[in-house]
This record gives sequence, C-alpha cells and structure tokens, in this order.
Amino acid sequence: MNADKGFRGIRTVESEPYQLPGAVTDILLQGGRFLNAVATDERHRKDVVAFVLRYFFATECGATASSAYTAVSARIPAERPSYASVTSILPAAAWAERESHDLFGLVPVGHPDLRPLVLHEHWPQGVYPLRKDYPLERRQTYVDASWTYPKVDGEGVFEVPVGPIHAGIIEPGHFRFQVMGDSVLHLEPKLFYTHRGLEKRVEGLDVSSGLPFAEQVCGVCSVSHAISYATAAESLSGVTIPIRASYLRVLVAELERLYNHVGDLGNICAGIGYAYGSTAGSALKEQLLRANAALTGHRYLKGSVALGGMAVDVTERQLLELERALSRIEPRVEDLVQAVVTDDVVQNRFRKTGVLSVQNALNLGVVGPAARASGLPLDVRRDQPYLAYDALQFEVPVQAEGDVFARYWQRLLEARQSFSLIRQVLNRLPEGPVKEPIEDYPKESYAVGVTESPRGENFHFLATDEAGRIARYHVRSATYANWPAVAKAVQGNIVPDFPLINKSFELCYACCDR
Repeated sequence: MNADKGFRGIRTVESEPYQLPGAVTDILLQGGRFLNAVATDERHRKDVVAFVLRYFFATECGATASSAYTAVSARIPAERPSYASVTSILPAAAWAERESHDLFGLVPVGHPDLRPLVLHEHWPQGVYPLRKDYPLERRQTYVDASWTYPKVDGEGVFEVPVGPIHAGIIEPGHFRFQVMGDSVLHLEPKLFYTHRGLEKRVEGLDVSSGLPFAEQVCGVCSVSHAISYATAAESLSGVTIPIRASYLRVLVAELERLYNHVGDLGNICAGIGYAYGSTAGSALKEQLLRANAALTGHRYLKGSVALGGMAVDVTERQLLELERALSRIEPRVEDLVQAVVTDDVVQNRFRKTGVLSVQNALNLGVVGPAARASGLPLDVRRDQPYLAYDALQFEVPVQAEGDVFARYWQRLLEARQSFSLIRQVLNRLPEGPVKEPIEDYPKESYAVGVTESPRGENFHFLATDEAGRIARYHVRSATYANWPAVAKAVQGNIVPDFPLINKSFELCYACCDR
C-alpha cells in the first residue's frame, strides 16, 4: 500500500532509496523548486514498516496552494537506514539531509559534509531523538567531545571566533572566520544552541493543541507560522475557512510583515552605527506594534489566528483607527529611507557589500526578500496563492544587485506593497463569520502549509497517527533556508562588515531552534 495514501493535495512520486537522485533530477527538470525534505518514523505502521523520507517541491506556479506541490517519497528500511544523497545535485537539501541524519539516523550516502548540524558534539552518537522509541522525558547524558570545522591553511591565515554569546540581547550563534588580514576567506556558522524539542513535544497531542506551539516557533513571525500550521490542519480536515477570516488573515499577515520590514530599515543601520536610522526605525516599529495591540490585543499579533479561521474579529472603529495610524506612519517610513540612502557613508558601506549572486541564491534555495533582492522572483502569495491574495492587487519587487543596499531597499519596496494590501483589505473586508468549526481529522494522513513570512517562505508538515493525533510535525522556516546564504555572502568582504551583512538578511535563531 502507498505510504502516502492519506496525503492532501500533493502529487507523490515514489522512489527507491538509492534512486532518489534520479527522481529528484526529473522534478527539477520539470521546473520544480525545492522546499524541504522531511523524515518520518513509520516503522510502527503495518503498511509501511520503515522510515519515510519525502522531498517536497513547488511545481505549479500560479496554482492554488492545495495542488501546487510534489513529494518525492522513499521508504528507508529500518535494518539499513541509508539512501543516496541528493545534495550534489541539489545543494539546498544539504541541511535537511544532515538534520534527518542527526534526528533519525538516516544516512545520506555521498553527502559532502555529514558533520552534526542540530545535535552538537556533546550529544552521544547513535541516539536519535525523533525516533518513536526515544522517550520525550529522557535527560540525555553529556559527551565530552570536540567540534570539527573546515579550515583554510596558509601563511597569514588566522581564525576569528565570534560568539555564541554576543554583546547584546540576541540569541546564541557561533561564527568562526578564516581570515587573511581583514578579508574573510571562509565563514563557518554554528547554530542550534537552544533547540527546544518542539517537534517532539507535540507528538501524540490532538491537532488543535499544536497551534500554540506553531505560534512559538518565532516571536516576530508568529502569524505566518500560525497560518502555515492552520493551513495544514485545515487541509487535513477539508474545512474551508470563512471569506471574512481569509481577509483578516491577510490583514494580520501584512501587519506582521510591515512591522518587521520597518524595524529592519532601522536595524540594518545599526550595523554601521548609524544612530539616526536605527532609532527612527525603532520608533516607527513601536508605533506599528501599538497599532497591532489596538487591533488584536497583542503587539505581536499572537492569538489572532485559530484553526478554522480567526480567534478575533475587528470592529469598524478599530479598522478606522488602524487606517489613521498607517496614514501617519507611511510617509515617515519614506522620509526615513530617503534620509538613510542619501547619506554618503551609507552608500559607501551598503553598495557592493555582501553580494549574494542570483546563482548562489538559486543553488542554496534562498527565499523571501533576500532572494528577491538577488534577482529571484519568488513569492508564495503570488506563485501558490492562498487566503485572499488572489483577489488583491500587489506586485513582487525584484532587484538584481544582491548587495546590502538591495536588501535594504527591498524592505521599502515590500513595505509599500504591505501598506497597499492592508488598505485594500480595510476597504473590501466582507461581512460574515470568522471561524468554521473543525469536527475531526483523518487518520494516518499528512498535509503541508506554506506561507510567505516577512523573511520568506515558511513550510510546515503535519501528519496524523492511527488515532487522528499528531504523529509528526516539522517546520522549515525561511530563516533556516537562508542561513547558509549569509556565509556565502560574507566571503571576500572584511570582518567589520559582517554585522552589517548579517543584519541585512535579518535572520533569527529561534526559527532554527525548534
């Protein structure tokens, strides 16, 4: 029997483990764009009795979210948990294959770099926490071991370690630079210091209980993660959310995008110590956060999305107050950016710094503003439309330079689109209910939810067990997809430009520390 007999709206291509490179190549030649690879432990299922590895691709640009995806699926036998790696033909899959090795013990034969990714050197070998027989409450023993990393040899080459604890209130991440003078020859990032075990924690819970966990994946992308999870759950149940809820989800998603982009317009300036830009951007972000609180009761819009629709509705008075707030803020955003980009120091520091070429962006599977600033015209809202986006008018700005300036300017271009989308929703918000009840979920099925977050495409995988509860939940955030691009963009630049380049991508750590 097909291991994917319960999939929802996803075309499945079955493959043998050692024929995966050929199957993946076929999808790529058909125009497929890699999203993520997800491993599951299905040894307990009588019709599977194996691990299953699925490579997901977006394959139908312009199609509805329920028919736009293809999964290349392979059963990995428990007695020989190995398969042929596809990283050599699909570099964007490198992290996903390393993660499945860490958490499930699946060996990608031929992978060029199979060092631990999620589990660091102090985790014992041969212990795989996302296998079904690993207890949630186990406290793992500490192993004394050293970390290995690539080195650049040669006279005059030095190492500069930075982190994981930084001089600021930020999350932990270690960056090891191989430098000659000030020039960066290689950067090795090490993340996943505060992995929360979120995906393990939700196993066995009912589907409705998973939404709060999805909201906690990232503090500043809670709406987009909540919508991704809700989309997967609603696809499983077959429920269509009310039209008013569809528009309201667009509203809160664009408000989330807006405060992130405006905050980034200030925060990137902090990378060069430009105080006016950073403080003015922070002040405008604060005004947007207060508008969020007035509308939904939460500055970061948490608790606004529900399975089947929305947890909150809005009044005409609230919408009018939001419109007034945006009318005050929008021209000030334009003024801020105009002051920043006309500064000679900004031009000198931003231009031709941290260039990410379109080819590197494509190879690494970069998404969101970073991809669009490098010439990749990707946006899930347009390419695989969901919610009410296909009924609204907006553009997908794209630039070619791929440098810090392009990523900075991209935020303004996208903020303009968000202002426009919000106003369209305010003017066209239909009447009606905001939530459709969901009675139950099918057994042994799976679905995916894909949304465009402020940082790019979020991908959520949700599978149910024989009781209709959560069997496997997996999150691939835009941040996870984009981190390898930071290391690539830093090469050839000077060490003092690293904070600026890093901020121009504005990636978080929590999205990786699921």
